[in-house]
Amino acid sequence: MTFILNEDLIDYNLKKKINIYKIITIAIVLIISIILIKFKPAYAVTLGEEEIGYIGNRTEFQEEIDNNILNTNKENIAFVALDNVSYSFEFVDRSLINEEKVMDKVKENAQNIYFVYEVSSGNDENAVYVNSLEEAKSLVETLKKNYSEVEDDLKITTLYLENQISEEEIKEAKAKISQSLDAKLEEKKQRDKRTVNGIYLASLPLTGGTISSRYGSVEGVRDHVHGGLDLAASYGTPIKAVADGVVKTAGKTGGYGNLVVIDHGNGVETYYGHCSSINVTVGTEVKAGETIAKVGSTGNSTGNHLHFEIRINGSSVNPQKYIY
Repeated sequence: MTFILNEDLIDYNLKKKINIYKIITIAIVLIISIILIKFKPAYAVTLGEEEIGYIGNRTEFQEEIDNNILNTNKENIAFVALDNVSYSFEFVDRSLINEEKVMDKVKENAQNIYFVYEVSSGNDENAVYVNSLEEAKSLVETLKKNYSEVEDDLKITTLYLENQISEEEIKEAKAKISQSLDAKLEEKKQRDKRTVNGIYLASLPLTGGTISSRYGSVEGVRDHVHGGLDLAASYGTPIKAVADGVVKTAGKTGGYGNLVVIDHGNGVETYYGHCSSINVTVGTEVKAGETIAKVGSTGNSTGNHLHFEIRINGSSVNPQKYIY
């Protein structure tokens, strides 16, 4: 009788334990179910150093970034700048997962960097920026065609900018570089006009003089054809070297009175006659625009003036082909 009671007691305790385990199991299942209903495994997305939200599928999300944001095929885009995107695994409230919102933030942070092509003229600070290589090449071709005499150093440089250049900006820049090259072209024309046998006459011999007798004129004051240009001016007006050179003559010379002759090289010499005084000596190296003498009326002269001559290999030429 005692044995049967002990066996019943054991049965009872065992059943009790089993029921407790069942309750615990059911509770655990319920808790897990509640957790899985409320929470979900996800990835926290960090952009740079800022956490911007949660997504469910890391692989698909990164593929969309790679294919639709970073690997763009849009014209003129060099690359897309984007802060580092990193992921960390977490269990989060399902309501926090919003892939569309996170992707929008990634797109907002992405910055297109564009190819921009600079067309520049040598050391000229003026430059034109255009949005395509074809447009840059076309512009270079046009500029070289129109300004080949003054500009053969046009170059194209590839730059990377955050914004494309507007058509208005391109138009304004083209106008500026054209104006600059127009000025160079005009300067070259003037320089060519004032170049004698390769020697550039950078300065006028007088400032404010008036032509009183031209080259080739025949007048009663002389017994020969005039071989120079007479420029009337006040007594003592500074006379300047028209180009760099070396003084060949400096002193009284026949009908020229006080005469300065400068050798500029290439067979080119300039004569400055009837000076009241001379500021240089034979062998002096002078620069264009440097004062070499002063206006007077020495020698065969009827009044204060400068007799100016240009000679090429000993033969006089008309100064007005080059100056005045």
